[in-house]
Amino acid sequence: MTEPVLETIGLTRRFGAMVASDAVSLDLRPGEIHAIIGPNGAGKSTLINQICGALKPDSGAVRFAGQDVTRLDTVARARLGLARTFQISALVMEDTVLQNALLGALGARGRPWRFWCPALADAQLRDRAEAALDRVGLLALRGTRCSDLSHGQRRQLEVAVALTLAPRAFVMDEPMAGLGAEGSKSLTGFLDGLRDEAPILLVEHDMDAVFALADRISVLVYGQVIATGTVDEIRANPQVRDAYLGSGS
Repeated sequence: MTEPVLETIGLTRRFGAMVASDAVSLDLRPGEIHAIIGPNGAGKSTLINQICGALKPDSGAVRFAGQDVTRLDTVARARLGLARTFQISALVMEDTVLQNALLGALGARGRPWRFWCPALADAQLRDRAEAALDRVGLLALRGTRCSDLSHGQRRQLEVAVALTLAPRAFVMDEPMAGLGAEGSKSLTGFLDGLRDEAPILLVEHDMDAVFALADRISVLVYGQVIATGTVDEIRANPQVRDAYLGSGS
């Protein structure tokens, strides 16, 4: 079996008496989209924060790119190639599309942002940022303020920022949130092609997108993974239907 790019091993996190992650073990394999679904309060955000380094587990481990990264922070994991997009946009709305992409390129280089002029004048950085923008179809808007973009374009820009990190894996937290039917369809098509560049761990409530994209799905309920399988296996699982999907899915 192919070695996982990303793996959690028995991740457990408590908040007082509540167990938000209960010995969660799952993995992300090369070339796949692995979706995590579950009802509100299932522990999805807590799990993603542990995977990305924003929250330390009480026990268990996270392995990424062949090494134990459990003790590394978010910046260190990002520099190893773990790229995250957020449910709520983390873009700088006052800056241009290109400036936002340059932030990612600067982070990939491991240097702090200081002044825009030197960064904009750095041909290597600019080329990296513009290549990422071209990949998501936003190169023509590089001079546009982020605040003037549509919601869907901001989602594309978040992916471009992640691409500047030369990621080995993406962790995407509800990328379809706030998109209409056309926006979701467009982004679904884009993500479908992105898996060849780097595998995607996808947290998403849009089940049409999940069923269209996922190679595997893990269902999280009350902090526990109650099932992992293909789309057909998850659709047919009676425990999953009772806990989350409902009889109409």
